Amino acid sequence: MLIDQQDTEAFRLELRQWLAANCPAEMRDGARDETAACWGGRSWQFSSEAQKTWLERMIGQGLTTPTWPREYGGGGLERAREKVFFEEMAAIGARLPLVSFGIWMLGPALLKFGTDEQKRTYLPPIVRGEIRWCQGYSEPGAGSDLASVATRAEDRGDHYLVNGQKIWTSYADKADWIFALVRTDQEAPKHKGISFLLIDMQTKGVSTRPIRLISGASVFCETFFDDVEVPKANVVGVVNQGWDIAKYLLTHEREMISAGAAGLTGGRSIAQVLASQDSRLTDATLRARALECEIDGLAFGLTLERYKDQAAAGQAVGDASAMLKYMGCELNQRRHELLMGMAGMAALEWDGDHDSLPADWLRSRANSIEGGTSEVMLGIIAKRVLGLPG
Repeated sequence: MLIDQQDTEAFRLELRQWLAANCPAEMRDGARDETAACWGGRSWQFSSEAQKTWLERMIGQGLTTPTWPREYGGGGLERAREKVFFEEMAAIGARLPLVSFGIWMLGPALLKFGTDEQKRTYLPPIVRGEIRWCQGYSEPGAGSDLASVATRAEDRGDHYLVNGQKIWTSYADKADWIFALVRTDQEAPKHKGISFLLIDMQTKGVSTRPIRLISGASVFCETFFDDVEVPKANVVGVVNQGWDIAKYLLTHEREMISAGAAGLTGGRSIAQVLASQDSRLTDATLRARALECEIDGLAFGLTLERYKDQAAAGQAVGDASAMLKYMGCELNQRRHELLMGMAGMAALEWDGDHDSLPADWLRSRANSIEGGTSEVMLGIIAKRVLGLPG
Protein backbone atom coordinates (compact mmCIF):
# COMPACT_ATOMS: atom_id res chain seq x y z
CA MET A 1 0.00 0.00 0.00
CA LEU A 2 1.05 3.59 -0.59
CA ILE A 3 0.89 4.36 3.10
CA ASP A 4 3.71 1.90 3.84
CA GLN A 5 6.28 4.00 1.96
CA GLN A 6 8.78 5.40 4.46
CA ASP A 7 10.64 8.14 2.56
CA THR A 8 8.49 11.22 1.91
CA GLU A 9 9.86 11.95 -1.56
CA ALA A 10 9.64 8.30 -2.52
CA PHE A 11 6.08 8.40 -1.26
CA ARG A 12 5.42 11.41 -3.49
CA LEU A 13 6.73 9.61 -6.56
CA GLU A 14 4.79 6.43 -5.82
CA LEU A 15 1.62 8.43 -5.10
CA ARG A 16 2.05 10.40 -8.34
CA GLN A 17 2.37 7.18 -10.31
CA TRP A 18 -0.60 5.63 -8.51
CA LEU A 19 -2.81 8.66 -9.15
CA ALA A 20 -1.83 8.71 -12.82
CA ALA A 21 -2.81 5.05 -13.16
CA ASN A 22 -5.94 5.07 -10.98
CA CYS A 23 -7.67 8.45 -11.18
CA PRO A 24 -10.22 8.32 -14.03
CA ALA A 25 -9.92 11.10 -16.59
CA GLU A 26 -13.46 12.27 -15.76
CA MET A 27 -12.36 12.89 -12.17
CA ARG A 28 -9.54 15.25 -13.18
CA ASP A 29 -11.55 18.39 -13.87
CA GLY A 30 -10.65 20.06 -10.59
CA ALA A 31 -14.30 20.26 -9.53
CA ARG A 32 -14.86 20.86 -5.83
CA ASP A 33 -18.37 22.33 -5.86
CA GLU A 34 -21.28 20.69 -4.10
CA THR A 35 -22.99 19.58 -7.29
CA ALA A 36 -19.96 17.61 -8.49
CA ALA A 37 -19.03 16.11 -5.12
CA CYS A 38 -19.64 12.55 -3.98
CA TRP A 39 -21.41 12.74 -0.60
CA GLY A 40 -22.08 9.03 -0.15
CA GLY A 41 -24.79 7.60 2.08
CA ARG A 42 -27.42 4.89 1.99
CA SER A 43 -29.33 6.44 -0.91
CA TRP A 44 -26.42 7.95 -2.84
CA GLN A 45 -26.60 7.58 -6.62
CA PHE A 46 -23.25 7.88 -8.37
CA SER A 47 -23.19 10.44 -11.18
CA SER A 48 -21.02 8.16 -13.29
CA GLU A 49 -19.13 4.88 -13.23
CA ALA A 50 -15.93 6.94 -12.97
CA GLN A 51 -17.11 8.53 -9.73
CA LYS A 52 -17.85 5.11 -8.26
CA THR A 53 -14.52 3.66 -9.41
CA TRP A 54 -12.58 6.62 -8.04
CA LEU A 55 -14.20 6.27 -4.63
CA GLU A 56 -13.59 2.52 -4.46
CA ARG A 57 -9.93 2.88 -5.39
CA MET A 58 -9.32 5.61 -2.84
CA ILE A 59 -11.11 3.64 -0.12
CA GLY A 60 -8.77 0.75 -0.87
CA GLN A 61 -5.80 2.97 -0.06
CA GLY A 62 -7.42 4.64 2.96
CA LEU A 63 -7.22 7.98 1.19
CA THR A 64 -10.77 9.20 1.72
CA THR A 65 -9.46 10.08 5.21
CA PRO A 66 -5.68 10.29 4.74
CA THR A 67 -4.68 10.94 8.36
CA TRP A 68 -7.22 8.78 10.19
CA PRO A 69 -5.88 5.62 11.89
CA ARG A 70 -5.63 2.58 9.67
CA GLU A 71 -7.64 0.49 12.10
CA TYR A 72 -10.74 2.49 11.10
CA GLY A 73 -9.96 2.42 7.38
CA GLY A 74 -7.95 5.64 7.17
CA GLY A 75 -4.58 6.19 5.53
CA GLY A 76 -2.56 6.70 8.71
CA LEU A 77 -0.55 9.46 7.01
CA GLU A 78 1.49 11.89 9.03
CA ARG A 79 1.01 15.61 8.38
CA ALA A 80 3.94 15.93 5.93
CA ARG A 81 2.54 13.21 3.71
CA GLU A 82 -0.96 14.59 3.92
CA LYS A 83 0.44 17.77 2.38
CA VAL A 84 2.06 15.71 -0.37
CA PHE A 85 -1.23 13.93 -0.98
CA PHE A 86 -3.19 17.15 -1.53
CA GLU A 87 -0.39 18.70 -3.59
CA GLU A 88 -0.34 15.73 -5.95
CA MET A 89 -4.13 15.66 -6.13
CA ALA A 90 -4.15 19.36 -7.05
CA ALA A 91 -1.41 18.85 -9.63
CA ILE A 92 -3.68 16.69 -11.78
CA GLY A 93 -6.92 18.43 -10.83
CA ALA A 94 -8.24 15.30 -9.11
CA ARG A 95 -11.61 15.58 -7.40
CA LEU A 96 -11.89 14.60 -3.78
CA PRO A 97 -13.33 11.07 -3.87
CA LEU A 98 -15.67 11.73 -0.95
CA VAL A 99 -16.87 14.76 1.01
CA SER A 100 -18.95 14.62 4.16
CA PHE A 101 -19.67 16.22 7.50
CA GLY A 102 -18.68 12.85 8.94
CA ILE A 103 -15.14 13.37 7.66
CA TRP A 104 -14.87 17.08 8.41
CA MET A 105 -16.61 17.31 11.78
CA LEU A 106 -18.00 14.19 13.46
CA GLY A 107 -14.98 12.00 12.77
CA PRO A 108 -12.46 14.22 14.60
CA ALA A 109 -14.89 14.51 17.54
CA LEU A 110 -15.33 10.72 17.76
CA LEU A 111 -11.58 10.16 17.53
CA LYS A 112 -11.11 12.43 20.55
CA PHE A 113 -14.21 11.77 22.67
CA GLY A 114 -15.79 8.54 21.42
CA THR A 115 -15.60 5.14 23.08
CA ASP A 116 -13.75 2.30 21.36
CA GLU A 117 -17.12 0.79 20.45
CA GLN A 118 -18.37 4.07 18.97
CA LYS A 119 -15.21 4.46 16.91
CA ARG A 120 -15.46 0.92 15.55
CA THR A 121 -19.15 1.37 14.81
CA TYR A 122 -19.25 4.81 13.19
CA LEU A 123 -15.83 5.63 11.71
CA PRO A 124 -15.43 2.85 9.07
CA PRO A 125 -18.82 3.62 7.43
CA ILE A 126 -17.79 7.28 7.23
CA VAL A 127 -14.50 6.31 5.57
CA ARG A 128 -16.33 4.15 3.03
CA GLY A 129 -19.05 6.72 2.34
CA GLU A 130 -21.79 4.36 3.51
CA ILE A 131 -23.40 6.74 6.03
CA ARG A 132 -24.10 10.42 5.39
CA TRP A 133 -24.24 12.69 8.44
CA CYS A 134 -25.76 16.09 9.10
CA GLN A 135 -25.28 18.50 12.00
CA GLY A 136 -28.05 19.35 14.47
CA TYR A 137 -26.78 22.46 16.24
CA SER A 138 -28.75 25.64 15.43
CA GLU A 139 -32.34 26.11 16.56
CA PRO A 140 -34.89 28.90 15.96
CA GLY A 141 -33.95 30.34 19.36
CA ALA A 142 -30.31 29.24 19.47
CA GLY A 143 -28.15 30.35 16.57
CA SER A 144 -25.21 32.54 17.50
CA ASP A 145 -26.07 31.83 21.15
CA LEU A 146 -25.69 28.10 20.59
CA ALA A 147 -25.63 27.24 24.29
CA SER A 148 -29.33 28.17 24.47
CA VAL A 149 -30.38 24.96 22.68
CA ALA A 150 -33.79 23.83 23.89
CA THR A 151 -34.23 20.45 22.18
CA ARG A 152 -34.89 18.12 25.10
CA ALA A 153 -33.66 14.60 25.71
CA GLU A 154 -35.56 13.11 28.64
CA ASP A 155 -34.13 10.11 30.47
CA ARG A 156 -36.51 7.17 30.02
CA GLY A 157 -34.39 4.44 31.55
CA ASP A 158 -32.65 2.65 28.69
CA HIS A 159 -33.18 5.46 26.19
CA TYR A 160 -33.75 9.19 25.76
CA LEU A 161 -36.97 10.68 24.44
CA VAL A 162 -36.03 13.60 22.20
CA ASN A 163 -38.36 16.50 21.36
CA GLY A 164 -37.53 19.77 19.68
CA GLN A 165 -36.46 21.44 16.46
CA LYS A 166 -33.24 22.25 14.63
CA ILE A 167 -32.89 24.72 11.77
CA TRP A 168 -30.40 25.39 8.97
CA THR A 169 -29.56 21.68 9.03
CA SER A 170 -27.51 21.26 5.86
CA TYR A 171 -28.71 18.33 3.71
CA ALA A 172 -30.84 16.91 6.51
CA ASP A 173 -33.30 15.61 3.92
CA LYS A 174 -30.51 13.51 2.38
CA ALA A 175 -28.69 12.45 5.56
CA ASP A 176 -28.80 9.02 7.21
CA TRP A 177 -27.77 10.15 10.72
CA ILE A 178 -27.51 13.42 12.62
CA PHE A 179 -25.15 14.46 15.42
CA ALA A 180 -27.06 16.84 17.64
CA LEU A 181 -26.80 18.95 20.76
CA VAL A 182 -29.65 18.20 23.17
CA ARG A 183 -30.48 19.43 26.65
CA THR A 184 -30.38 16.59 29.18
CA ASP A 185 -30.50 18.75 32.32
CA GLN A 186 -33.14 21.48 32.34
CA GLU A 187 -31.99 22.99 35.64
CA ALA A 188 -28.28 23.42 34.86
CA PRO A 189 -26.76 26.70 33.56
CA LYS A 190 -27.11 26.94 29.80
CA HIS A 191 -23.53 25.85 29.00
CA LYS A 192 -24.06 22.86 31.27
CA GLY A 193 -26.67 20.18 30.91
CA ILE A 194 -26.04 19.75 27.16
CA SER A 195 -25.20 16.34 25.69
CA PHE A 196 -23.88 15.28 22.28
CA LEU A 197 -26.21 12.67 20.79
CA LEU A 198 -26.15 10.53 17.62
CA ILE A 199 -29.58 9.94 16.05
CA ASP A 200 -30.59 7.74 13.13
CA MET A 201 -32.69 9.89 10.78
CA GLN A 202 -34.88 6.87 10.00
CA THR A 203 -36.06 6.71 13.62
CA LYS A 204 -39.80 7.21 14.09
CA GLY A 205 -40.57 10.85 14.90
CA VAL A 206 -37.73 12.44 12.90
CA SER A 207 -38.82 14.62 9.97
CA THR A 208 -37.30 17.33 7.79
CA ARG A 209 -38.52 20.24 5.69
CA PRO A 210 -36.24 21.94 3.11
CA ILE A 211 -35.82 25.73 3.25
CA ARG A 212 -35.79 27.43 -0.16
CA LEU A 213 -32.96 29.98 -0.39
CA ILE A 214 -32.67 33.17 -2.39
CA SER A 215 -30.40 31.32 -4.84
CA GLY A 216 -33.21 28.88 -5.56
CA ALA A 217 -31.42 25.98 -3.89
CA SER A 218 -32.67 24.12 -0.81
CA VAL A 219 -29.46 23.08 0.92
CA PHE A 220 -30.76 23.85 4.41
CA CYS A 221 -33.64 22.18 6.24
CA GLU A 222 -35.74 22.39 9.34
CA THR A 223 -35.45 19.18 11.37
CA PHE A 224 -38.11 18.07 13.84
CA PHE A 225 -37.96 15.53 16.68
CA ASP A 226 -41.32 14.32 17.99
CA ASP A 227 -40.99 11.70 20.77
CA VAL A 228 -37.89 10.21 19.16
CA GLU A 229 -36.42 7.27 21.11
CA VAL A 230 -32.61 7.22 21.10
CA PRO A 231 -30.46 4.58 22.89
CA LYS A 232 -28.28 5.93 25.67
CA ALA A 233 -25.29 4.28 24.03
CA ASN A 234 -25.55 7.01 21.38
CA VAL A 235 -24.29 9.70 23.75
CA VAL A 236 -20.73 10.73 22.87
CA GLY A 237 -18.55 11.68 25.81
CA VAL A 238 -19.98 12.43 29.24
CA VAL A 239 -23.68 13.16 29.71
CA ASN A 240 -24.28 16.89 30.39
CA GLN A 241 -20.78 17.78 29.17
CA GLY A 242 -21.56 17.93 25.47
CA TRP A 243 -20.58 21.60 25.29
CA ASP A 244 -16.91 20.58 25.41
CA ILE A 245 -17.44 18.38 22.34
CA ALA A 246 -19.48 21.10 20.64
CA LYS A 247 -16.65 23.61 21.01
CA TYR A 248 -14.06 21.13 19.76
CA LEU A 249 -16.18 20.24 16.74
CA LEU A 250 -16.77 23.92 15.97
CA THR A 251 -13.02 24.46 15.53
CA HIS A 252 -13.07 21.83 12.78
CA GLU A 253 -16.24 23.25 11.24
CA ARG A 254 -14.79 26.75 11.13
CA GLU A 255 -11.57 25.47 9.62
CA MET A 256 -13.63 23.64 6.98
CA ILE A 257 -15.72 26.74 6.22
CA SER A 258 -12.67 29.01 6.10
CA ALA A 259 -10.80 26.75 3.67
CA GLY A 260 -13.82 26.26 1.43
CA ALA A 261 -14.89 29.88 1.59
CA ALA A 262 -11.41 31.12 0.74
CA GLY A 263 -11.40 28.95 -2.37
CA LEU A 264 -8.68 26.62 -1.10
CA THR A 265 -10.79 23.53 -1.79
CA GLY A 266 -11.99 24.55 -5.23
CA GLY A 267 -14.70 26.71 -6.70
CA ARG A 268 -14.30 29.40 -9.33
CA SER A 269 -11.05 31.30 -9.04
CA ILE A 270 -10.50 34.69 -10.60
CA ALA A 271 -7.86 33.22 -12.92
CA GLN A 272 -10.27 30.50 -14.09
CA VAL A 273 -12.98 33.01 -14.92
CA LEU A 274 -10.54 35.16 -16.87
CA ALA A 275 -9.32 32.10 -18.78
CA SER A 276 -12.87 31.03 -19.59
CA GLN A 277 -13.64 34.49 -20.93
CA ASP A 278 -10.47 34.38 -23.03
CA SER A 279 -9.87 38.03 -22.29
CA ARG A 280 -7.78 40.40 -20.24
CA LEU A 281 -9.18 42.43 -17.40
CA THR A 282 -8.85 45.95 -18.79
CA ASP A 283 -10.39 47.87 -15.89
CA ALA A 284 -7.37 48.96 -13.84
CA THR A 285 -9.29 49.18 -10.56
CA LEU A 286 -10.80 45.73 -10.95
CA ARG A 287 -7.42 44.35 -12.00
CA ALA A 288 -5.78 45.73 -8.85
CA ARG A 289 -8.54 44.37 -6.66
CA ALA A 290 -8.28 40.98 -8.35
CA LEU A 291 -4.53 40.77 -7.77
CA GLU A 292 -4.94 41.87 -4.16
CA CYS A 293 -7.60 39.21 -3.58
CA GLU A 294 -5.47 36.47 -5.15
CA ILE A 295 -2.43 37.45 -3.06
CA ASP A 296 -4.53 37.59 0.11
CA GLY A 297 -5.85 34.13 -0.74
CA LEU A 298 -2.34 32.74 -1.08
CA ALA A 299 -1.31 34.32 2.23
CA PHE A 300 -4.40 32.94 3.93
CA GLY A 301 -3.64 29.49 2.53
CA LEU A 302 -0.18 29.58 4.09
CA THR A 303 -1.65 30.73 7.40
CA LEU A 304 -4.13 27.86 7.36
CA GLU A 305 -1.33 25.38 6.63
CA ARG A 306 0.65 26.75 9.58
CA TYR A 307 -2.26 26.17 11.94
CA LYS A 308 -2.72 22.66 10.55
CA ASP A 309 0.94 21.96 11.26
CA GLN A 310 0.49 23.22 14.82
CA ALA A 311 -2.57 21.02 15.29
CA ALA A 312 -0.66 17.99 13.97
CA ALA A 313 2.07 18.74 16.50
CA GLY A 314 -0.47 18.63 19.32
CA GLN A 315 -0.99 22.38 19.65
CA ALA A 316 -4.73 23.05 19.68
CA VAL A 317 -5.99 25.70 17.27
CA GLY A 318 -8.78 26.56 19.71
CA ASP A 319 -10.18 30.06 19.51
CA ALA A 320 -7.87 30.97 16.63
CA SER A 321 -10.32 29.04 14.45
CA ALA A 322 -12.59 32.10 14.77
CA MET A 323 -9.91 34.18 13.08
CA LEU A 324 -9.55 31.64 10.27
CA LYS A 325 -13.29 31.42 9.77
CA TYR A 326 -13.75 35.20 9.70
CA MET A 327 -10.92 35.83 7.25
CA GLY A 328 -11.87 32.95 4.98
CA CYS A 329 -15.44 34.17 4.71
CA GLU A 330 -14.37 37.76 4.07
CA LEU A 331 -12.11 36.54 1.28
CA ASN A 332 -14.85 34.47 -0.31
CA GLN A 333 -17.34 37.32 -0.32
CA ARG A 334 -14.72 39.67 -1.76
CA ARG A 335 -13.89 37.14 -4.47
CA HIS A 336 -17.50 36.69 -5.50
CA GLU A 337 -18.06 40.45 -5.62
CA LEU A 338 -15.07 40.66 -7.94
CA LEU A 339 -16.25 37.79 -10.12
CA MET A 340 -19.62 39.48 -10.54
CA GLY A 341 -17.92 42.77 -11.38
CA MET A 342 -15.63 41.11 -13.90
CA ALA A 343 -18.57 39.45 -15.61
CA GLY A 344 -20.32 42.79 -16.05
CA MET A 345 -23.78 42.70 -17.59
CA ALA A 346 -23.43 38.96 -18.16
CA ALA A 347 -23.67 38.47 -14.39
CA LEU A 348 -27.27 39.68 -14.53
CA GLU A 349 -28.27 37.01 -17.04
CA TRP A 350 -29.36 34.33 -14.63
CA ASP A 351 -31.97 31.72 -15.46
CA GLY A 352 -31.98 30.08 -12.03
CA ASP A 353 -29.04 27.75 -12.72
CA HIS A 354 -27.58 26.75 -9.34
CA ASP A 355 -24.12 26.31 -10.89
CA SER A 356 -23.56 29.90 -12.01
CA LEU A 357 -21.81 33.07 -10.92
CA PRO A 358 -25.00 34.74 -9.62
CA ALA A 359 -25.97 31.62 -7.64
CA ASP A 360 -22.47 31.34 -6.16
CA TRP A 361 -22.53 35.03 -5.26
CA LEU A 362 -25.88 34.68 -3.50
CA ARG A 363 -24.64 31.58 -1.68
CA SER A 364 -21.52 33.41 -0.45
CA ARG A 365 -23.69 35.80 1.56
CA ALA A 366 -24.38 32.99 4.01
CA ASN A 367 -20.67 32.52 4.77
CA SER A 368 -20.69 35.30 7.36
CA ILE A 369 -23.61 33.64 9.18
CA GLU A 370 -23.02 29.86 9.07
CA GLY A 371 -20.69 28.32 11.62
CA GLY A 372 -20.97 31.45 13.76
CA THR A 373 -21.66 34.99 12.55
CA SER A 374 -18.80 37.34 11.73
CA GLU A 375 -19.85 39.53 14.67
CA VAL A 376 -19.52 36.57 17.04
CA MET A 377 -16.16 35.64 15.48
CA LEU A 378 -14.86 39.18 16.01
CA GLY A 379 -16.01 39.03 19.62
CA ILE A 380 -14.14 35.76 20.17
CA ILE A 381 -11.02 37.16 18.51
CA ALA A 382 -11.13 40.30 20.65
CA LYS A 383 -11.74 38.55 23.94
CA ARG A 384 -9.99 35.19 23.68
CA VAL A 385 -7.28 35.69 21.07
CA LEU A 386 -6.22 39.29 21.66
CA GLY A 387 -7.20 39.38 25.34
CA LEU A 388 -8.93 42.74 25.09
CA PRO A 389 -11.11 43.92 27.98
CA GLY A 390 -14.86 43.40 27.78
